[in-house]
Amino acid sequence: MSVSSYLFAYGLLLTSGVIILRLIVRRDYLRRGELSLVAAMLQALLFFAYGGFPYFYLPGDWPATHVNRFVHLFGLVAIIVGLGGLFYGMIVLGLLPSIGRGRNRLAQSGIYRKSRNPQALACGLYVLGFTVLWPLWYALGWAILYAILIHIMIITEEEHLLRAHGEGYVKYGRDVPRYFSLRSWNSPETTI
Repeated sequence: MSVSSYLFAYGLLLTSGVIILRLIVRRDYLRRGELSLVAAMLQALLFFAYGGFPYFYLPGDWPATHVNRFVHLFGLVAIIVGLGGLFYGMIVLGLLPSIGRGRNRLAQSGIYRKSRNPQALACGLYVLGFTVLWPLWYALGWAILYAILIHIMIITEEEHLLRAHGEGYVKYGRDVPRYFSLRSWNSPETTI
C-alpha cells in the first residue's frame, strides 16, 4: 500500500468518525435519548471499517510473525484478553445498551467500578496486540486512530449520560476514571 493511499483511507475514517460520532450519534442522543437504528448501524459500520483497515497495509506474508517469541506471545495474549474483555463488557452492560439502544441505566458494578469505559479499554488492548505483532508505522497510526475515534465516541456518550443521569453521573465520574487508573484497582471496593 502506498503512503498516499494509507493517508487517504486514514483521513476518510477519521472524517467519517467525526461526522458519525459527533453529528449523527450526538443528534440522536439529544433528540431521542438513545440511538436510532440507523445511527447505531452507522457507528457499528465505522468500527467494522476501522477493524478492517489493517488489511490495507499488512504485509503480503501476513500473518507471518516478524517478532521474537515473547513479543509474539504478548501480542496474542493482548488480542485474546482484549476480545474477551470486550465481549464480557457487552454481556455485563447488555448488547442493546452497548450500542446506544435499550434501557437507560447507569452501569456502576463489576468492571464498571474500575473504568467507565472497560469495553473501550479492552478493544484498545486488542489493537495494541496487533500493533505489537506487526510493528510497522502503519500499525502505530492505526492504534492512534483508535485512540482518537474512541475518545470522540466516549465524549459523545458522556454528554448523553450526564443529561440522562445528572448528579448520579457526576458522582460516578468523580469516583471512577474515564479510562484507567492504577489507584482504582488498588482501592477497596465501595458501594455506590
